[in-house]
Amino acid sequence: MAMKASLQLRVGTQLTMTPQLQQAIALLQLSTLDLRQEIQQALESNPMLEVEDDFGEQAVSEAPDEEWASEIPDELSTDSDWSDTYQDLGTAPAGGSGEGPDFERQASGQSLQGHLAWQLAMTDLDARQQRIAESLIDGVNGDGYLTQPLEEIRDGLRAQGLEGLKTREVEQVLLRLQQFEPTGVFARDLRECLMLQLATLPDDTPLLPQARRLVRQFLEALAGDDRRLLKRRLGLDDDALDTVIELVRSLDPRPGSGFTDSDGAYVIPDLIARHTRDGWQVELNPEAMPRLRIQPDYAALIRRADKSEDNQFLKDHLQEARWLMKSLSSRNDTLLRVGREIMVRQLDFLEHGEEAMKPLILADIAQVVEMHESTISRVTTQKFIHTPRGMFELKYFFSSQVGGSGEGDAHSSTAIRARIRKLIQDEPPRKPLSDSKLVTLLDEAGISVARRTVAKYREAMGIPSSSERKRLR
Repeated sequence: MAMKASLQLRVGTQLTMTPQLQQAIALLQLSTLDLRQEIQQALESNPMLEVEDDFGEQAVSEAPDEEWASEIPDELSTDSDWSDTYQDLGTAPAGGSGEGPDFERQASGQSLQGHLAWQLAMTDLDARQQRIAESLIDGVNGDGYLTQPLEEIRDGLRAQGLEGLKTREVEQVLLRLQQFEPTGVFARDLRECLMLQLATLPDDTPLLPQARRLVRQFLEALAGDDRRLLKRRLGLDDDALDTVIELVRSLDPRPGSGFTDSDGAYVIPDLIARHTRDGWQVELNPEAMPRLRIQPDYAALIRRADKSEDNQFLKDHLQEARWLMKSLSSRNDTLLRVGREIMVRQLDFLEHGEEAMKPLILADIAQVVEMHESTISRVTTQKFIHTPRGMFELKYFFSSQVGGSGEGDAHSSTAIRARIRKLIQDEPPRKPLSDSKLVTLLDEAGISVARRTVAKYREAMGIPSSSERKRLR
């Protein structure tokens, strides 16, 4: 009985997810560069579209007032849950073209976060596990490592309403996500990253057990090129050791680096934050997108009630053009709403820098703009804002709360990292600050944080320990 009810719910969701709405949501996910390529393809294939000379905010131009064109709503909502868009991918909608979302095309050029979210959309998790997985994805850095402690993720999810959540439950979801591509993603340190990659190799790989033992127990010896110790502890001769070392060094210590947005590519800001006499203002970048309009000469050729093939061709392309322009307009509206709300919460960052960053999670913005958290995730991935302090991806402004339960004593993990970095930069060269001393200094500044958290933040920023810093100097 429960299975039948579930099936009925899924069918009902599919009926509301029209190809046009799928297009609108897909456009919302694209970076500005990818979207400009998409627009260029539309211009080449649709004679009804043309570019106005000026760049600027997208607007829907007037088109002939026909009954068949009234299907386009005044407002197009791009707010949906991932499961609304990407369920039953192998089944084409009845009466459709038989083509589902082109995931190969969507995955190419994506950010690592987008690639992981795409895989998550096709993973069988319940709603509770889905929310845990989304938080884990948000905690992955550009190299593919999970830098946010599981305890922080657990506490953040508890604050969002996942009552009774235990660290063990987060770990169970993490084990599922560690099977994602690229292999080694979601590791918490280099050792775990390499072990995840070795686990995918065929069992008959030569000297695989020795390679696993080397990674598990003797990475420091490998880094120090201590061949005598490695040969003795692994029971290998020189040739076999060379084979093992070659296998380990063939692994990728930065599995997420191939998904970085840069790729040497030029990043175009979607939004601009500037300070005026009236305070801080956030606006769309007028140079980000070409301004489209309906080609008036072709539109004038459409004849009312004409059922000929040529006339239907023009009608179909006009309808596609109107939907695209409405989708672009909706994308801009959503992006601007979300961007403005984020910057309202992070005005202190604009005024004072990242040390003043406030705790902010997807749910905070989702609640205010009345959208799904997954929509906020899509809007903030690969979307950039130019500020007087530099260019930032919108996702940069989200960070978990650390320390304290009230507004006055809560600090964001980003702000704490910034303070740690500044304290280390200003430390006496011959007397570096230990993690325990950093804890004390942070506590004096009103920030209560555990020593192991300080150590994890320091390591995530690539800063050596105090003893290593002293030796390097």
